[in-house]
Amino acid sequence: MNIALIDDSRSVLFALTLALSELGGVEIQSFVDPAEALVACGNTVFDLVIVDHTMPRLTGIDVIRALKRYDAYALVPIVMITSESDRAIRIEAIEAGATEFLRKPFDSIELKARVRNLLSLREAQTAIAGRAEKLAVAVTDATRDLAAREEEMIWRLARAIEFRDGHTGDHVSRVAEISRLIAEALGHDAHFCRMVYLAAPLHDVGKIGIPDGILNKPGRLTADEFARMREHVAIGERILDRGSSELVRVAARIVAGHHEKWDGSGYPRGLAGSAIPIEGRIVAVADVFEALSSERPYKAAWPLTKAAAEVVAGSGSHFDPACVAAFCRQWPQIAAMMGLSDCPPLEPAPPVRAVA
Repeated sequence: MNIALIDDSRSVLFALTLALSELGGVEIQSFVDPAEALVACGNTVFDLVIVDHTMPRLTGIDVIRALKRYDAYALVPIVMITSESDRAIRIEAIEAGATEFLRKPFDSIELKARVRNLLSLREAQTAIAGRAEKLAVAVTDATRDLAAREEEMIWRLARAIEFRDGHTGDHVSRVAEISRLIAEALGHDAHFCRMVYLAAPLHDVGKIGIPDGILNKPGRLTADEFARMREHVAIGERILDRGSSELVRVAARIVAGHHEKWDGSGYPRGLAGSAIPIEGRIVAVADVFEALSSERPYKAAWPLTKAAAEVVAGSGSHFDPACVAAFCRQWPQIAAMMGLSDCPPLEPAPPVRAVA
């Protein structure tokens, strides 16, 4: 344990050092100049500080106040030695942060007993702080591990749905990345953007409950078949209902909202404008663009520029205009991700009247 002694009297420092050396297991540094002592304390965290009250330039109370401004000295015990009997000085020292007092001339036995007790307290505090730090690290590692497992399960489930839908799983990856880019362009923080990125792959999780004959039908769906296909939203909502994790709750909002339309003509609830969860509005743009530009059993892939123009044309009717504008701002990155280089800028549609 490291002890700092601060006193302008070399004889007092010698006496203190001689007495405390008998404790064993301590390293002692002595300072005649309190300013020099404060510099040393700023570089080294001592386990105990013993400081005289009456010194030139700085009093013991000045030194205590200065030490307590260091975060590292918040719990370090400080003993003030004084020949003063003035009660006001003792109260001022306590208010400054003094832990103990010793009267001059000090009693060697009393000094060693008090220092031994204070060092034991300091040792216990240090041990508790060390255990708390280790526990915090362990909790952080465990939380990170749980989050990684949650993310892995979501991605594997999303890819399984895509394979059942007759695709390789690239659709969910692209929708997730485009959704993240749109969220970033809208100005959302990094945590929100990551949640959208991780939850977007589950946007069509409800398709697991749709018959293969409808899901993979090469031609146009009948009215009854289309009504059955729409049920994938309700199925997805039931799968993700009452999720305990933030990620599952975000995914549930995406499932519920990504087929709604800005003008209220979407499904399943006919929500309009800002009543549609923002996560659903973001993924709606990404999902439609990626679906249009990909081959499906019922259609050929559209050229990327044509698919993007369709998204822009849907601004204010199908899509949230702000999400479309964000899509346009991120168009160079989106086009590059989809394999299109040297693409011209994509201009958003003219402003339309906001939907309440």
